[in-house]
Amino acid sequence: MGSGHIAVPVLQVLARPNDRVELVGIGTQPDRPSGRRCHLQPTPVGVAADALGLHADRIESASAPEFVEYLSKLELDFILVISFGQLLRDEVLSLPRHGCMNIHASVLPRYRGASPITAAIARRDPYTGVTFMRMVRKLDAGDIYHIIKYPLSGHERCDELELQLGVVAAASTVDTLCAVADGRLRGAAQDEQAYSMTCKIRKDDGRILWTWPAETVEAVTRAFYPWPGARMTLVFDDREEQLTVHAAKVVPEISAPPGTIVRADKNGFIIACGAGGVELLEVTPAGHRDMPAVAYLNGCKIANATVKVDLS
Repeated sequence: MGSGHIAVPVLQVLARPNDRVELVGIGTQPDRPSGRRCHLQPTPVGVAADALGLHADRIESASAPEFVEYLSKLELDFILVISFGQLLRDEVLSLPRHGCMNIHASVLPRYRGASPITAAIARRDPYTGVTFMRMVRKLDAGDIYHIIKYPLSGHERCDELELQLGVVAAASTVDTLCAVADGRLRGAAQDEQAYSMTCKIRKDDGRILWTWPAETVEAVTRAFYPWPGARMTLVFDDREEQLTVHAAKVVPEISAPPGTIVRADKNGFIIACGAGGVELLEVTPAGHRDMPAVAYLNGCKIANATVKVDLS
């Protein structure tokens, strides 16, 4: 059961013919309206299954009695869950012979919850990883089977890191399933005093606070790429305009009040932060496409503009 991009490499590995694991079903979220015309779009896992010539069940509710009955007839050893998007209730968790296993995109118990990849980038962690764990009713709290750490360079964007963690997880998925099944790998309890929780990302979470240090502002532009985007507001005499910042560079030597436009010309677009400043490299004005920040300046005179500075 999976929906997001991180699950695609795992699906591709499990779909390959082998004598150790048999993939007997694929579940994903239903197709959802997307884009201005609201056309139905499958999840990344749905797309990948179609490309492999495999059927993927579009699951409205994993707790629906008819779906639970369907699962019970498959005589499963495992249900493997990665970025699925629905909570599993006890009647599903208890179905497989060896339980339900989750691949979670963090080094648990750090960053339980819905947005561990975003959190690791935004907080400029030196590493993240994937955790294979037994699923229990409490979110991301089950016994840990296997952890793979993945070093961060400080240049990753969220979408790129999600896919790379999927590749990392896929390389160990079959071995981990088999080791748990034959008893060579047993789970270890998590430290309940050490966990931290992340929440589902909302559109407003991408708002830039210019009182942050420059390093945090730069990290947020990567953490919220491509959605919801790190957003700022320029205030003109007659209007306000929102920009989404997709890439920025730290300029440590800047010393000015947060939100001050230090430079806005062909040589760069630099804004002061709580400590240091950032040079905007790539932006999207509302209603327009991505463009280099200097290209935006060429078409928008901002000599009298200021940056709206939110304090919280």
